[in-house]
Amino acid sequence: MRSIRATLFAATALLASCAPEARREDGGSILHARINADIVSSDPGTRRDLNTDAVLLHVVEGLVASREDGSAGPMLAQSWTVSPDGKRYRFALRQGVRFHNGAPLTADDVVWSFKRYLTPATHWRCGSDLGPKGIAALLEVRALDPRTVELVLDRPAPLLLQTLARADCGGTGIYHRDSVGADGSWRHPIGTGPFQWSEWRHNEYVELRRFPGYASLPGTPDGNGGGKQALVDRVRFDVIPDSSSASAALLRGSLDILDGLPPNEMGAVERAPGVSFSSAPGMDLFAMLFRTHDPVLRDARLRRAIALSLDVAALTKVATRGTGIANSSPIPAASPFFKTVERERIKRDLAAARALARAAGYKGEPIQLITGRQPPEMYDVAIIAQAMGREAGINLRVEVLDWSSQLARYSSGDYQAMVFGYSARLDPSLMFNAFLGDQQTDPRKVWDTPTARSLMSQSVAAPTPDERQAIFDKMDRAFRTEAPAVILYNSQRVTALRQGVTGFRAWPAQSQRLWNVKLAGS
Repeated sequence: MRSIRATLFAATALLASCAPEARREDGGSILHARINADIVSSDPGTRRDLNTDAVLLHVVEGLVASREDGSAGPMLAQSWTVSPDGKRYRFALRQGVRFHNGAPLTADDVVWSFKRYLTPATHWRCGSDLGPKGIAALLEVRALDPRTVELVLDRPAPLLLQTLARADCGGTGIYHRDSVGADGSWRHPIGTGPFQWSEWRHNEYVELRRFPGYASLPGTPDGNGGGKQALVDRVRFDVIPDSSSASAALLRGSLDILDGLPPNEMGAVERAPGVSFSSAPGMDLFAMLFRTHDPVLRDARLRRAIALSLDVAALTKVATRGTGIANSSPIPAASPFFKTVERERIKRDLAAARALARAAGYKGEPIQLITGRQPPEMYDVAIIAQAMGREAGINLRVEVLDWSSQLARYSSGDYQAMVFGYSARLDPSLMFNAFLGDQQTDPRKVWDTPTARSLMSQSVAAPTPDERQAIFDKMDRAFRTEAPAVILYNSQRVTALRQGVTGFRAWPAQSQRLWNVKLAGS
């Protein structure tokens, strides 16, 4: 990143007096940002991916929101209380909040949204987390008066607020009931956020408009919460899958923000005049997942053999062009819980890998390794892993899919092994939970052992950071032994900004936040 900072300094000094005017089109100033694939749906927390989450969190807001430090802060709720037994959460709603259709936010709207989330037909991403096998079962959501909502759980859930705030849960965003049609089918989100839904041209762009009636929290922005303002009239998320095309769009001025600058494009962009950068170490992770019930991969010794065949540091350096952070732990390196146990990386040992594979009865059967090209380094990871595995006698066969097909195979569990990326979870229990669960009821999960389930329960109930750290250390060791996946690296999120863009800040949660972002002249 030293060369990036040097370029930023030089570019700023050279162009400080000639920042371009804001691009104005019909409807006022417009900020162009890039997403590398079309969003999956407009229904928060259902059919989703990182791009979908990032777009929709500009439109909908939940009772609480993730702060920079990983805690949950106020959003639509101004405050809350928890009963002495930890089973009842009572939220007091903020006054003056309105939906994009002008209707005032009420407790009945919160109840309606939660009931839709919890209806099985909605397929809410986080329904299982608030079910009998999750952090707690959500038994009831009720309005006590027009501005007070109560959530009733079957047991205490110290991570309830962080779970509600999760981006992959759609932030448990509250939307108006007119978001669905008379027949219950989804239309588009009518939320309370700083921007409102405008237009979605599939595989071209998603456009949002400034909501003039937005009721901002006081103070500065903090994660997905705090004070938020729409400082441009429109935001357009342009779908540009090809990274070279995205870089070219930034350099010619048709793109203002290039978030998640691919490592293979870093060289061209960082040398360009008039470009600045914002970066943050990610709380995401990239891994090779295994179907642990697969006839070939069900023996943990073979899965550990694959892990030992990989030189994670070298793989990370090559695939990410030196920007990624090699890591063998499900806990990201940027986490305050990334301590001595988590720092230990799996060391490549070809002799031990061969011995474990033989002990597992492996005879060179092909193992299908699915990957994609979004982000581009996913493909490189698979090819490098294939070559490294071959040296240990492990026969990985790479199959490349487009993103939508890969996501469908991940969601259905229809694969043997897969290179996959997880969006940021700001608490280690939530990151472990991305892997942990019953594969029969939730095929996305790859880790389901009595030890894992017991440690997860302990991790969410432990009252102090030191006690949680001890449990996370045990979980990390169990994960490496049982090897439902091989953790590879965390990313360094780099965002390139056209000269004249101000207010953008990268953060460990990885999603781009375009509130409080301004264009010169707007």
